Amino acid sequence: MQRRPDIRQAERRLAAATARIGVATAELYPDIRLGASVGAAGLLEDFGNAMTRQWSFGPLISWTLPSSGTHARIHATEAGADAALAEFDSSVLQALRETQTALSRYAHDLDRVQSLQQAQQQAALAAAQNRRLYQGGRTPYLSSLDADRTLASADATLAQAEAQISRDQIHLFLVLGGGWNADAVAAHASNE
Repeated sequence: MQRRPDIRQAERRLAAATARIGVATAELYPDIRLGASVGAAGLLEDFGNAMTRQWSFGPLISWTLPSSGTHARIHATEAGADAALAEFDSSVLQALRETQTALSRYAHDLDRVQSLQQAQQQAALAAAQNRRLYQGGRTPYLSSLDADRTLASADATLAQAEAQISRDQIHLFLVLGGGWNADAVAAHASNE
């Protein structure tokens, strides 16, 4: 389910909200930078002499004293992270519900196919028996024709149920986050 787009989107939003907490908290601490510069100053004819060369190196420290505004920004970003976590949890729960529904539908349709296969086998047996009885002159042609019609109906119903199983498998694949994996496709392409 990690590959589901909705879960990945919620996960990225949660990561971004969590990172914003770190950025807001960093405002509580001093900002220290190191700088260096090299240059030359003097007359053009003295260029390159030791007297014209300059360099400097030093720290730059800036610090904004923590204020209620800074703390309010931290609390606001924490609230944003809590909202992103709630959205992530909601996305995961929705994905679990969809997966459970898809699995339940798939299991139900598998049971239905098994029942329809048994019904189709019984209809085929009845049609074969009616055909033999008709060929032996014991039943009218209409009875044999009716058994063949029942068999054709059972075949059609079974085919529809098997097609539904295929649709259920596709739906389950998508609900679980199935799809093209770009990394796997790229790796396969590079191996060829």
